[in-house]
Amino acid sequence: MKKLPPPLPGLFQLLLAAMLAFTVATVPAAESTNAVARKSPEWLKKSVVYEIFPRNFSQAGDFNAITTKLDELKDLGVDVVWLMPIHPIGQKVKKGTVGSPYAVRDYCAVNPDYGTTNDFKKLLAGAHTRGMKVILDIVAGHTAWDSVLMEHPAFYKQDANGKIIPPFPDWSDVAALNYGNPELRRAMTDMLKYWVRDFGVDGFRCDVSFSVPMEYWEAARAELEQINPEIILLADANASPKLLAKAFNMDNSGALYSALNRVMSGIAPASLVNQSWVNTRQQFPEGALHLRFSDNHEDTRAVVRFGLSGALAAQVLMLTLDGVPLFYNGMEVGDATESADPALFEKLPVYWNASGRPPLREIYRNLIRLRKEHPAFQNDTVAWLQNSAPGEVVTFLRKDDKDEFLVAVNLSSRTVAGSLEVPNDADFKVAKIDGMPTLPGSTLPEFTLGGYEWRIYRRSLGK
Repeated sequence: MKKLPPPLPGLFQLLLAAMLAFTVATVPAAESTNAVARKSPEWLKKSVVYEIFPRNFSQAGDFNAITTKLDELKDLGVDVVWLMPIHPIGQKVKKGTVGSPYAVRDYCAVNPDYGTTNDFKKLLAGAHTRGMKVILDIVAGHTAWDSVLMEHPAFYKQDANGKIIPPFPDWSDVAALNYGNPELRRAMTDMLKYWVRDFGVDGFRCDVSFSVPMEYWEAARAELEQINPEIILLADANASPKLLAKAFNMDNSGALYSALNRVMSGIAPASLVNQSWVNTRQQFPEGALHLRFSDNHEDTRAVVRFGLSGALAAQVLMLTLDGVPLFYNGMEVGDATESADPALFEKLPVYWNASGRPPLREIYRNLIRLRKEHPAFQNDTVAWLQNSAPGEVVTFLRKDDKDEFLVAVNLSSRTVAGSLEVPNDADFKVAKIDGMPTLPGSTLPEFTLGGYEWRIYRRSLGK
């Protein structure tokens, strides 16, 4: 094992230190908590989640189109299907031509554009037959202005003049619910139980979950567990350790996502990813579970932000870190269709047959298989390794009692050469990933990575 070269002297070192000081300061301070993380089922820790926007997942934009692709999702390695809100969309003061699925008109109905409740049951049955779970996106903090709940004005937050208000001024298409009203709480819990009891959904992704009192979520979960003891609740929240004590199984690890965006946008060094991960580990109790993502419905597509190679590198990072990785709506084919605004308010389907893409589905399928076949990727231990190019490259180890994997990802668009400190460097071999070019043998502890290039090395412990 060779030693790292001495730190770079002079102006670069000063600039890097200053940048690190600034970017680490942007990570939220730790929330004080003595909570113990909720113990989640083992299958969830080993899972891959796939987020679907039903309207844009296909040209048809309905449940049946999703059902026809379940075999493809299963083949990719998906275990949990997260459906963005499936309910009728509010039309009063809607945004865009179609409106946001997060402006819900009736929590107990399905959007007629998606099909019928029988179509939804068919989708659920198809997923369950294939061993996959289905969770619904529930928007518990606000409704559309023409919601059926509007017949109960006391269910809503109001200003001093008794006027119903939105949760935030720029969220003009929705009205904020008032969880100080016990009747509203009862109605919302009964609604959640309806989808679990009558349809068999396996859980919920709870949109803007921090806008709803934590004690509500804890009470609702207790009732849901009477129907399904392994109910899964995913918090759309970040830096809120207490949410994972009793109510939620995992959160969305938004801090890591923000750090990754800053790094890949060239405004922060790659070491910020490590710093963010460490900060979260310090915030949360042992065993806390986090959803890892590089692409979702709230931002421009990763392939647009980083290019195809950059998007692949970002997702490789999420697939090899601890936690539960997420795929979003066509990212396995490199879809670059608009997302967030305007896609939340218009119909902009995934383009499934784009040309000029690398075999992303094959690459992701193989990476998912690697993750599932080796317990080293399923525990919560990540050993970050120092390397001589911390501005561009992240390096870390994943290990169990049989294997040790070294992951190196260049998060910049330029070629980087460097070295790292790792015990037994001569024993590591480059892992072959289907769909990727055959790589030369290991040169560890030295490495040379092209722009957005990544490598996974394996060392068998012989047990």
